[in-house]
Amino acid sequence: MKVVFPGSFDPFTLGHLDLARRAAALFDQVVVAVGRNPAKDYLFDLERRLALARASCADLPQVTVEPLPGLVVDFCRDHQVSTIVKGARSGRDFDVELDQAQMNASAAGVETVLLPASPGWGFISASLVRQLAHGGADIRAYVPPAVFDYWERSGHGRP
Repeated sequence: MKVVFPGSFDPFTLGHLDLARRAAALFDQVVVAVGRNPAKDYLFDLERRLALARASCADLPQVTVEPLPGLVVDFCRDHQVSTIVKGARSGRDFDVELDQAQMNASAAGVETVLLPASPGWGFISASLVRQLAHGGADIRAYVPPAVFDYWERSGHGRP
């Protein structure tokens, strides 16, 4: 079974990688679909987020990374996928994801599997990592090596 793991992944965190690994253990194929949310202030552009997600998932042969140009339900229809996998770090995440899951099921017949965050990653969010990165903090404990290496090479590392 093929599933879609959608998000903006800015940046791709160790929590995202954990979820991709766990989804890959449950499903035959996982498509990490990297989208754009116009309400977000991005750390990396879409092409860089795609490249970093691909590098981060390189050791997971059943995981592919693709751009998500619009609605996830349209992506699912276009790729013949009937299931989305999402993570939930807290009750607040669960509430948001539940509403979205119900809408996706109602509008397009797409089911959602919610995986709770692993205990070690539940506090990590891309938003918090972006704040740390913008503030010059060391983000290596929260992101895969490919993301940290790019961040350092691009001159954005600690002051």
